[in-house]
Amino acid sequence: MFFGFYTCLKGQTKAELEEQRKKTLDEIAYVDNLLKTTAKEKTESMSAIKIIGKKLDLRESVIRVMDKEISLLSERIELNALAIEIMGKDMVELKNDYAKAVINSYRYQKGNPELVYILSAKDFNQGYKRLKYLQQITKFRRRESEIILELKEQIETSKEKLQNDLYRISDLKSREEQQKSLLQSEQERKKQIVKSLSNKEKQLKKDLEEKKRIAKRIENEIARILEDERKKVVRSDSTPEQTLIGENFAENKGRLPWPVEKGIITSHFGVQKHPVLKNVTENNIGIEITSSGKMTARSVFQGEVVKVFPISGANITVIIRHGKYLSVYANIVNVKVKQGDKLTTKQDIGDVYSDPGDSYNSTLKFMIFTTEYLDPESWISKN
Repeated sequence: MFFGFYTCLKGQTKAELEEQRKKTLDEIAYVDNLLKTTAKEKTESMSAIKIIGKKLDLRESVIRVMDKEISLLSERIELNALAIEIMGKDMVELKNDYAKAVINSYRYQKGNPELVYILSAKDFNQGYKRLKYLQQITKFRRRESEIILELKEQIETSKEKLQNDLYRISDLKSREEQQKSLLQSEQERKKQIVKSLSNKEKQLKKDLEEKKRIAKRIENEIARILEDERKKVVRSDSTPEQTLIGENFAENKGRLPWPVEKGIITSHFGVQKHPVLKNVTENNIGIEITSSGKMTARSVFQGEVVKVFPISGANITVIIRHGKYLSVYANIVNVKVKQGDKLTTKQDIGDVYSDPGDSYNSTLKFMIFTTEYLDPESWISKN
């Protein structure tokens, strides 16, 4: 029972790991499509580095999951081997006991037939008890033989599981080596692009300053909004509807839908090392989500559009209020909403700009703000 229960628990964990590995490999396949587009355009850009960086993270995640799967299978192999050893010893003892019982029964029946044993009773009650006793002995022997057969089947089943686990470990190790080989070649490709872009240090620093300028413009607009809306958003005289929306928004932390239907996070929140420039960091007030071709931005929660404004070099930015929270969507074109519109969850805001200079990749800059900037990755769904 113990071995069966333990194996069951481990099996559930292994199933979860297999599902995680499958999802990660599917995401790697999606990233591959982005990289193929970039390769066709022969583009060596920051976007390409970020996409490859994401792929490297995913590849390392697959390898870690495989290591965990191998570890779980190794533990199960040890348990099954131990179970086979214990059951084997038990079966030997049972067989010996059963053989002795059969021999003793044969000797007894030869000298004292069961019928004589019953008829030699003093009275009817004693004869009946002797009959029941003989029946119990027969039943016990039959059960012993059944236990031996059951134990034999369990041993065979455990051996089969052991063999299957050994095969799966061998298969996983082979796949793991393939993943490591792919990881190494992708790391080399990233190094080549980094080396190529390192020669454009002046342009990269200029791009970084432009990114800071855009972030500052967004921060200034948010500051104006907060100043205009402070009484409605922050203080206790917020309308009941705004308060309820804000509370529901907070309750859905970690479960909000993505601001786009499909994409990968290519830039994370907070202080990050620059992918190319040495000893240079950038402080991101949000995240960037990249996809190839057309990508539509959508509201992550119901709310009200409080600002739609252009930023030079970043197209249109849309800010939506959800009670005391603000969600920000930058680099939008073909905007479908205007200030004052009430939006529902997943309602389209506009298209994310598809950059012809970057293999037509689309990158959404997404932020969440209350009294300070929050990490959007901790608010949106992990799936």
